[in-house]
Amino acid sequence: MPFWDASFLTKQTPIFGLHLWVIIAISVGAAIVIILFLLSLFLTFRRSSHKPLKSRLQNITPPISKEILEIASHRSQNSLTEIHVKDQRVDLSDHLRRPPSPSTASGESRSATSDVMISPKMVGGLPEVSHLGWGHWYTLRELEEATARFGDENVIGEGGYGIVYRGVLADNTVVAVKNLLNNRGQAEKEFRVEVEAIGRVRHKNLVRLLGYCAEGAHRMLVYEYVDNGNLDQWLHGDVGDVSLLTWEIRMNIILGTAKGLAYLHEGLEPKVVHRDVKSSNILLDRQWNSKVSDFGLAKLLCSERSYVTTRVMGTFGYVAPEYASTGMLNERSDVYSFGVLIMEIISGRTPADYSRPPGEVSLVEWLKILVGERRSEDVIDPRILEKPPSKSLKRALLVALRCVDPDAVKRPRMGHVIHMLEVEELFREDRKSIV
Repeated sequence: MPFWDASFLTKQTPIFGLHLWVIIAISVGAAIVIILFLLSLFLTFRRSSHKPLKSRLQNITPPISKEILEIASHRSQNSLTEIHVKDQRVDLSDHLRRPPSPSTASGESRSATSDVMISPKMVGGLPEVSHLGWGHWYTLRELEEATARFGDENVIGEGGYGIVYRGVLADNTVVAVKNLLNNRGQAEKEFRVEVEAIGRVRHKNLVRLLGYCAEGAHRMLVYEYVDNGNLDQWLHGDVGDVSLLTWEIRMNIILGTAKGLAYLHEGLEPKVVHRDVKSSNILLDRQWNSKVSDFGLAKLLCSERSYVTTRVMGTFGYVAPEYASTGMLNERSDVYSFGVLIMEIISGRTPADYSRPPGEVSLVEWLKILVGERRSEDVIDPRILEKPPSKSLKRALLVALRCVDPDAVKRPRMGHVIHMLEVEELFREDRKSIV
């Protein structure tokens, strides 16, 4: 008898009279089906637990905050524009390559309640851009095309808040585009609230905010372009031995700047504290009219609060002493910086110049000494060809000294500063202090 006899496979079994080989075949087939079913369940579970890379990247960039979702129901149909996902391509390479290098020149202005509107609708798995309830909304693609993809040749200013580019829109409008630094760290709520407040500001001595771009992680602000540089360039740049800024022009710049700041402090609710008043943030047009820039994304201060405690920001030499030491910010902090600015405009010196002798490093202390020694004429910028009238000089010095009073409570409000600059006669006791 052979070792293997296959005849037993043909024997009938008690199971429905089927042959043994049929029973074995059915069992093997059933086992294969069960194994395939279990394998399918395993793969399905893994696929749901681990999303593909493409899907994960879509969830990471761009982020959308919960605060946007919470106010989605308040959006206005007239103010929103649906945009297909193909128009939301974000190229971060240019911005990642550019280091956030601070500079003394901030360039153009940038700005940061109730009508805020955001559209968080999902299209093709990607969140849409944010829409605020005012002004023009610019796409990232529009601003990239206007600035040659934010090319270095279009940089017109850099500061602690961002890099400013000159741009030309499709309709040939020249604009200044500020790309805010640390965009991912910029609180969405703060951006919305402050842009909403500043976006409605209209004053001839404030740079006008035209619109914004809030797309993915990008936060950009678009302003009118002011084509005659900033005050810092005209005071401290290489402009020759004789300054084009005559005394009359300088006084007009001081008065215009005061009016712009007074509007921020006293003409808005909530009031706006600039907290970085300096010569590079005063832009000039072809008629030498001053326009305060960089006043947005500063700090809003409600009328019921006398101050707000915040991280100290500003430029050395301009910062009020109480703000530098405690972080307590209010409009009197701007008044101090404005007083330093007046001294800078009168003297042509920077607020802090370490190339000078120890007693002359600080502009404020140096000017106080000269005024105390009855040497007011010696503080005038030597590049002014025609010296100012004595009365006008004394008026300007008086206002400057009052603005930099160490006691913040004793500093005048900007409305009072304007009055003092415009009055023809000084009070007798004030005149004596600076004769």
